[in-house]
Amino acid sequence: MARRKGFAVWITGIPGSGKSTIAKVLKNELLRRKIHLQILDSDSLRKIITPKPEYTERERDYFYNVMAWIGKLLVDNRINVVFAATAHKRAYRDKARKWIKKFLEVYCDCPLEVCMKRDPKNLYKMALKGKISDLPGLQTPFEEPRKYHIRIETHKLTLGKNVSIIIKELKRLKYIY
Repeated sequence: MARRKGFAVWITGIPGSGKSTIAKVLKNELLRRKIHLQILDSDSLRKIITPKPEYTERERDYFYNVMAWIGKLLVDNRINVVFAATAHKRAYRDKARKWIKKFLEVYCDCPLEVCMKRDPKNLYKMALKGKISDLPGLQTPFEEPRKYHIRIETHKLTLGKNVSIIIKELKRLKYIY
């Protein structure tokens, strides 16, 4: 009997767009439905994979390659995954899409001004003071997805509505029932 693989949802967007918050609420909603998953949050993984991050292009290439591979391994072993990561280059997300058959990309589209007001980690404040020189969406280009399944405007919709849109798409794709 063939083993049924898991699925992956990659939630992308610039810092402050709501990725991690949506991932946590999505996980809770799926758990309520008896669907288990693992969140791969870039902030948490970075502490292990690159504990003293320099955010160079080379380091980012390495980090997102490892992150996508970890997600692939989990999905191959029937563990559903939600990536909560900016992954400012399309190539990072496309690699995960190539490796993971059941893949859903969610683009958190939120204006820079709104993200700067939210700024939960003070990244924009640090960037404006010159303490960060390559913040995606501000100093480093963020490549908007071309192949996303869902685009949610996190500044216009409630958190619950955003999560229900993702769940509806997971059902449409038959990743969940």
